[in-house]
Amino acid sequence: MTVHKRPVNPLNRDMSWVLEPLLVLPGVVHALVLSSDGMVQGASPGLSREASEGASAMMSALQGAGRAVAASFSGDEETKLRQVVVETDAGFVFAIPAGAHSVLAVFANRSVAIGVVAHHMQIQVATLGRKVMDPEPRVPDAQP
Repeated sequence: MTVHKRPVNPLNRDMSWVLEPLLVLPGVVHALVLSSDGMVQGASPGLSREASEGASAMMSALQGAGRAVAASFSGDEETKLRQVVVETDAGFVFAIPAGAHSVLAVFANRSVAIGVVAHHMQIQVATLGRKVMDPEPRVPDAQP
């Protein structure tokens, strides 16, 4: 009998590993990786499932709204959204697209160095892109 091993879809993997370097930055409280349709792909350890799912759903909507408003203001439907920043009295939410189908989001308190977080988020997006784009090793078919 020939056993075929299905390749793992990289978008279905837990991508929490990409958050680790962000979570050690001073002022960063939580982080998420989410799909463009609002599904959690990875969350910081201290974030409850309910909170991560709610934040992912709202971040997906916020990304869509950001793209729409950018296109409306610029008059160019091809305008690319690079970053969304929401400032609150509790801190900041940063979100950047992480490829065609993912978003990286971070919540940080008010003491955070905004530029440092944005820079490290870009590094992690590049790292995520390299990891997701690397093909899975091929498993040769077993001979009967």
